[in-house]
Amino acid sequence: MGLSRPKPTLPKPLVGQRLTQTWIDSFAAYAAGECHLAENTVAAYRRDLRRLAEWLGERPITGLTIRDLADYAAWLHQQKLAPASIARHLVSLRLFFRYLQLEGVLKDNLAELLGSQKLWERVPKVLSPQQVTALLEAPIPADPFWRRDRALLELLYATGCRAGEMATLQMQDLHLQEGYCLCRGKGDKQRIVPLGGRAVAALLDYLHHERPLLAGKDPTVQWVLLSGRGRRLRRERIWELVKRYARRVGIPPEVSPHTLRHSFATHMLAGGADLRQVQEMLGHASIATTQIYTHVDPSRLKAVHRKFHPRA
Repeated sequence: MGLSRPKPTLPKPLVGQRLTQTWIDSFAAYAAGECHLAENTVAAYRRDLRRLAEWLGERPITGLTIRDLADYAAWLHQQKLAPASIARHLVSLRLFFRYLQLEGVLKDNLAELLGSQKLWERVPKVLSPQQVTALLEAPIPADPFWRRDRALLELLYATGCRAGEMATLQMQDLHLQEGYCLCRGKGDKQRIVPLGGRAVAALLDYLHHERPLLAGKDPTVQWVLLSGRGRRLRRERIWELVKRYARRVGIPPEVSPHTLRHSFATHMLAGGADLRQVQEMLGHASIATTQIYTHVDPSRLKAVHRKFHPRA
């Protein structure tokens, strides 16, 4: 990431001012245009800075001390945010302060001194195979678009893809005869993800019997998962559907599409998959992110120890 100056029209100097929406918009333009961050990442950073503005209140952002920033991190904890969300908020803060350095608003980036929350300090919640089966079978013919919803749930668990990746999946990305699909992850990076027989069957059922009706007057629409109006199924709607069917089968309400991603990775490793292979399928840039899932299933670690340690 270079330190080149952003091109958008800049707001008035921030010295002595509150953190306004104008500054947030200017930073978002910088993050998208100069840093080439993905649309979803920029949207998340916008939300993070609005939360920062809420914490600041009437205080200007200039003049904050490292103790103040530590208080902000503590406040985020008090909001009961997930560790991964807190970590991203601190990344947003550091990048925003770097932007303010470029603009000459700040001399030093004190946010760099804040330690990042380690993602593996808290083990992610996963579903048991039995819970996954119940969830995937939750959509029934009485539900509107139940074939689409079954295909969606099967895809989420079969691929470990993020909700945003499912929302942007296109027909040209499906290779059902070969048993895989092409996913576009963060930074528009592409990866090949295998599809199991059940996911392929659910997709074919949806594609043959329901998607043509949803596509309606525009059979050329390329999104795989369509809304009732024939448009792309939004990421937010995918979250709503997962939570709806989770409630139906008695799964805890904090379940989300990411829970299926966590479950996919955990069950793959429990079945003996290599960590590097799971990293590739999840689209993780660093294997350290994938290693979180080795903590979820201690029985796998014991099995590996028994198999390979000479005195196990």
